[in-house]
Amino acid sequence: MALSARGLYFVVTLFLGSFFGSVFMLGPVLPLMLLSPAWYRWITDRIVATWLTLPVSLLELVFGVKVVITGDGFIPGERSVIIMNHRTRLDWMFLWCCLLRYSYLRLEKICLKAALKAVPGFGWAMQVACFVFIQRRWEQDKKHLESMLDYFCDIREPLQLLLFPEGTDLTENTRARSDSFAAQNNLPKFEYVLHPRTTGFTFIVDRLRKGDNLDAVHDITVAYPKNIPQTERHLILGLFPREIHFHVRRYPVDSLPPSSSDLESWCRERWAEKEVRLRDFYSSQPRAFDRDGVARVPPCKSELRVALIKAASLLYWSSFIALCLTGLWMWAPFRLYFFVMVGVYMAQQKLIGGLELFELTCHRYWKSMAADVSENKVLDGKMQ
Repeated sequence: MALSARGLYFVVTLFLGSFFGSVFMLGPVLPLMLLSPAWYRWITDRIVATWLTLPVSLLELVFGVKVVITGDGFIPGERSVIIMNHRTRLDWMFLWCCLLRYSYLRLEKICLKAALKAVPGFGWAMQVACFVFIQRRWEQDKKHLESMLDYFCDIREPLQLLLFPEGTDLTENTRARSDSFAAQNNLPKFEYVLHPRTTGFTFIVDRLRKGDNLDAVHDITVAYPKNIPQTERHLILGLFPREIHFHVRRYPVDSLPPSSSDLESWCRERWAEKEVRLRDFYSSQPRAFDRDGVARVPPCKSELRVALIKAASLLYWSSFIALCLTGLWMWAPFRLYFFVMVGVYMAQQKLIGGLELFELTCHRYWKSMAADVSENKVLDGKMQ
């Protein structure tokens, strides 16, 4: 199939936005990490959130994608773990259409493969955003998750962590592996979802509960009624979804099972429900989760406000990219700063392994300094 001008426009715009945004918007803020990781996190979360509105504006304004959201909705600003079926490799991006209306994009973090942090532009921005990168080796990932989750609990910045318990997107190959797992463990075979991996989910929920940094778990089911863009290649070919449906179930933290084993069973029950929900969705006409199509919790933003945000995002990022290209063409100091920052991002990746790891190091340093000061005050008080 031939490349699509629409698809190339979408992918190139997102890439240039993330690349230039990492250099010219996030780059000047990086030194703040050395002085106050908490303030650095507060500022960078809001800068990154401006870019997260760009895919939403392109999908909905430029390409006419329809978004339908039903179910419980969100309580704005609450701290949550978001679990979602992984139908395509692009679900995480499409979810921003839902979160823009029902939550705040600045709160979202994503748990994703560590290899993605090395991607220029996108990977740099995700490092600055403090996304949770995993190696898929539990003993190693467990230590990293402990550090990341404890950091979020320490700085008290609200967090909505997106997790795909299935671990990968639904394809013929992954469904076959899921069916094999089901046969080995005497579990039913699924057609519309994969069997979830519950270890990471239970660990994250338990850790956030202990840190008093969790209000709810949001169980989201995503479906594509008319066409399904499975990979980034489909977007480049211009195969955008016509509609994206999200069904949200909200579970307050007090309603979750207290033990890890019961929480694993709870997660598996949610996936069995997803299988039934998706079977009903794809067998119904018209395809929909709720016939009335109304969420029980209203969005925190009106459709007019959402439309204005999308229009402002498209205007801002189009102008920003054009200005950056002009600056690189015309001004030597602009080019010098650009190449220095690109060098910084590439060097830190090799030397440190990622800016999110350096952020954790800075936080531990200032935390130990505060503990030493507190201990000295206690000793001085005893001596007096």
